[in-house]
Amino acid sequence: MRYIQTYHEQTAAIAAEGYAIESGKFGVAICTSGPGVTNMMTGIADAFFGSIPVIFISGQVNTYEYKYGKPIRQLGFQEMEVVNVVKPITKYAVLLDKPEDIRYELEKAVYIATHGRKGPVAIDLPMNISRAEIDPEKLKGYVPEVEEAATIPIAEVIKLIENAKRPIILLGGGATGEGVDKKLNKFLAETGIPVITSLMGRGIIDETYPHYVGMVGSYGNRCANMAVAKADLLITLGSRMDTRQTGAMYQEFLKDGKIIHVDLDENELDYHRLENRLKVHSSVADFLNALDKETITYQDYSKWNAWVDKLKENYSQDKEVERFVGNKAPYQLLQRLNDISREGDVFTVDVGQNQMWSAQTLKLKKGQRFVNSGGLAPMGFAMPAAIGIAFANPKKTVYCVTGDGGFHMALQSMLTIAQYNLNIKVVVINNSALGLITQFQHLYFNDRMYGTTKVSGFINPDLKSIAKAYGVRYFEYTSDSLNEFEAVEGPVLINYVVEGLTTVSPKLEYNKPIDKPSPQLPDDEYQRVMDSID
Repeated sequence: MRYIQTYHEQTAAIAAEGYAIESGKFGVAICTSGPGVTNMMTGIADAFFGSIPVIFISGQVNTYEYKYGKPIRQLGFQEMEVVNVVKPITKYAVLLDKPEDIRYELEKAVYIATHGRKGPVAIDLPMNISRAEIDPEKLKGYVPEVEEAATIPIAEVIKLIENAKRPIILLGGGATGEGVDKKLNKFLAETGIPVITSLMGRGIIDETYPHYVGMVGSYGNRCANMAVAKADLLITLGSRMDTRQTGAMYQEFLKDGKIIHVDLDENELDYHRLENRLKVHSSVADFLNALDKETITYQDYSKWNAWVDKLKENYSQDKEVERFVGNKAPYQLLQRLNDISREGDVFTVDVGQNQMWSAQTLKLKKGQRFVNSGGLAPMGFAMPAAIGIAFANPKKTVYCVTGDGGFHMALQSMLTIAQYNLNIKVVVINNSALGLITQFQHLYFNDRMYGTTKVSGFINPDLKSIAKAYGVRYFEYTSDSLNEFEAVEGPVLINYVVEGLTTVSPKLEYNKPIDKPSPQLPDDEYQRVMDSID
């Protein structure tokens, strides 16, 4: 084991997530009691919503200072009732207050975190228990119960696939696991079915796949949103299909088609609002294995793929920016990152406009990974996540894309990056604003941009001075000097200065169907395109 200094509990928590994501193992984060736990809770919740296996171990006061059931607020210094606080955002939480239970609870925690739908567990460890002398070999271990394998309704699945003339596959963040990539690539090679991804599904496959369409959803690529609207079968692998994928008008989502909804979490299947679904309670790996054993007669998708290809050509993100975006500077940066990044590089992105620009624009090469938070979505996610990834795989280059707002949230992470000389490029898209909020303030609140721009109270520090203080190299670019932006080794801080207000395009507005994001296409153009496949 190696101890890594992170200077803040939230950084420790999210860095442990990054380590788990990149390594395929579990991460561990430790903190003190009371405020240490509250500082760490953002990472605990993020791991829960993101299904990331992390063991969180918090210190606690001695058992003889702990209040237990007493009706008082606090007995010991920095005491807090951790288990009940974190229980809603963990798979398992326990106060480990008996030395003889240490082996059992640790083994149980690791098993629960890494099996089924993965996620965080929390162990609250009183001080006198942490210093107790034990012999692990003499302690009882944890033996998990054997779970029954889920039954896949394979006959119904095959019938839906064989009858489909315009199928499309949606890959979510749950489309992972041992052997999934090989099985998925084999399935795609045999069928040629078009693929879209959710925000969390970016990077699940090599996106140079010829029938990859793009990201679907509220900020999805226009071509992907239009394609899914014309599909007659959606094969959803590891996505819960929340309103960020379906739009708030979920009744309009694939209303004339069917959905094969594959998810490891039965609750996600049972409590979903879409009714036109065949529910398949299974891991994506088991589902693909089951398909691989069957003989399936696929229809000729050549006409469907030709239509999708035309859609990609005319409504790609590049065409979107060219046609609808006034301030193109942020998109130009992401296009530059497409040029200079190499196979195997990792992108971590923060929350806000920077996240959506990245998700819309980055074209992931072979082996590249796209890491972001799509559930809890805390500002300040990108830098700590990059730290965990860099420790899990020191040979990789990590591009950490963040906004000036998110950069402030995780500033202490710069010291860890510098201290361990991590190969992380922190790229700050600096528009001197909380950009995504200004976009909402423009759309819904008559441009009342309070607390989000310089004139309304949001200011930035001097990033060059910050880089000097933390001991990392500093580069500054604008859209006019982007051609000078090249890949360099070692930790760097890149300040990309953007003038003026910025927007994300396309963006789905409330009470609009998924295939009609703003800015909306002219009605005659939209109808002509959508009718051309019928």
